[in-house]
Amino acid sequence: EVDEKKRNPLDFALWKASKPNEPSWESPWGPGRPGWHIECSAMSMHLLGDHLDIHGGGADLTFPHHENEIAQSEAVAGPQFARYWVHNGFVNIRQEKMSKSLGNVLNIRDILKTVHPEVLRLFLLSSHYRSPLDYSDLSIREAAVGLERLYSGLAALSSLGAGGEAETLPEELSGLREKFCDAMDDDFNTPRCLALLFDASRAINRIAADARNNPEVCPNKVLLDDVRSVILHVSANVLGILKNEPLAFLQVARRAGADQLSITAEEIENMIEERSAARKRKDFKRADEIRDELASQGIVLEDGSSGTSWKVKDSQTWK
Repeated sequence: EVDEKKRNPLDFALWKASKPNEPSWESPWGPGRPGWHIECSAMSMHLLGDHLDIHGGGADLTFPHHENEIAQSEAVAGPQFARYWVHNGFVNIRQEKMSKSLGNVLNIRDILKTVHPEVLRLFLLSSHYRSPLDYSDLSIREAAVGLERLYSGLAALSSLGAGGEAETLPEELSGLREKFCDAMDDDFNTPRCLALLFDASRAINRIAADARNNPEVCPNKVLLDDVRSVILHVSANVLGILKNEPLAFLQVARRAGADQLSITAEEIENMIEERSAARKRKDFKRADEIRDELASQGIVLEDGSSGTSWKVKDSQTWK
């Protein structure tokens, strides 16, 4: 807004008169201090040089702060002050803007007491960094389920072992490295990267299911090793997820919250053994009764080629 101190609507303060008890320096205009915008130009140019590769900040800083930074910095050093501007969207808490005035600020240290760091990271990556982000218990649960799916895909990839005889990959696994690079080159499009990971995980699970009946249809070891290398590099080194051993992570994740159940892990395992015995003798009625009884206590059973595993329904993964 134009005020009486401005000669032009585009004017902004480089130097401000200091108020009583504020830090100040002597100047030709009397005691004062640098304006907010000039502080940033002075510090960044002193430490990083006249021109920056990447300049970050919240979307609310685009105007007037960053535009004024550009004006004053380029007036001194010429174009181009920063090559890339990375403005992140706001974080909302249950559809309300997170702010101290509303008292709804969440501290990451507190979140990580109950939420696994990779779950939080996956949640953050699921939206483009320029987009608003809405934090809620539901969104965290969805991220936890998604992370388990990705770890399950890695576990399935490991189970394929030496591979088969097929010399081609499904479309979802072909050219993964190039697809990931294209997504990240597109203004750090992490949602697209995650979509590629989920597509790859589904394809791996499909291959693993087919290979149980016909091992020859599985891609050969060279192809599988390349897929594994690309997925691990992108997920762990670039996105910062899937850094744990898959089976160990899944065991912890799926049993998170078990200590709050009215049934112990040992009792669950005994019931699973009883159910397996019932299925072998074709007593499917008893097998279904056991599944239903566990389900009523919040336990979900998952049957696979290596046996039956269990997880706590709607559990969140944590350390």
